[in-house]
Amino acid sequence: MQRTEASPVYQQLLDTLCNHLLALPKPAVVGISGAQGTGKSTLARLLTEQLRALGLATTTVSLDDYYLSKAMRLQLAEQVHPLLAQRGVPGTHAINRAIDDAKNVLAAKPVQLPCFDKALDEPVRDRPPQQLQLLIVEGWCLGLGPQSEQELHLAQNSLEANDDPTGQWRYFINQQLAGPYQQYWQLLKPLIWLQAPDWASVCRWRAKQEQQLWQQSGRGMTRQQLERFMLSFERLTRASWQQLPQRTDVLIPLDHHQQPRLPASLQRKNSTDR
Repeated sequence: MQRTEASPVYQQLLDTLCNHLLALPKPAVVGISGAQGTGKSTLARLLTEQLRALGLATTTVSLDDYYLSKAMRLQLAEQVHPLLAQRGVPGTHAINRAIDDAKNVLAAKPVQLPCFDKALDEPVRDRPPQQLQLLIVEGWCLGLGPQSEQELHLAQNSLEANDDPTGQWRYFINQQLAGPYQQYWQLLKPLIWLQAPDWASVCRWRAKQEQQLWQQSGRGMTRQQLERFMLSFERLTRASWQQLPQRTDVLIPLDHHQQPRLPASLQRKNSTDR
């Protein structure tokens, strides 16, 4: 969705969402969920710019900014499962800090948000304290709930079959998702979901992001590393297509070219408002 910023459809989407967010009681914490490469950060950034121009103290943070350090993930890998050395899945975030930050915003207290450098694969210096009326949180698994025992039992792909044959890794992720992550999701109101059309599109869009990272920093994952990396996201990404239509407040479908459609729920709301 990165190249749609100036398109009439995208601007209409921005205007519609801005009007929706302006009408919220303040302070508020809003969630933007979507699989990798769906344009969450682009949408969050442009919404922030437009809302700031309208005088609203707004900023955005990614769930990725709450990733644990390498050392902390290595500790998890030793204590729970080797796959937890890799960032990405629930359990590899400082989720209690994310909860505290959201609660501070909602309590009208200053907040000092984190930053994570993906090229370094490490947290970097926190941002200066801010007093916010609106915090936009974007993340790939926002809003997802735990899976059933039956769903967890079957391996989703070769990574789970070969590296997690007993299911210990995915059961840990599920426990995390059922616990503190649900507490965090409850603070994100409304939840906006960018709905990718299929898994193949998600992998293709994420590969474009990695190419951009290489161009910008000269660092990143190889094609083989990225393919393996994406396997750890497949289970919950596929689960989003079953779960999030019922859990999200605003659903924005994307076509195979990352082009969004104006959410029907907001179209109806706007026509009613007029």
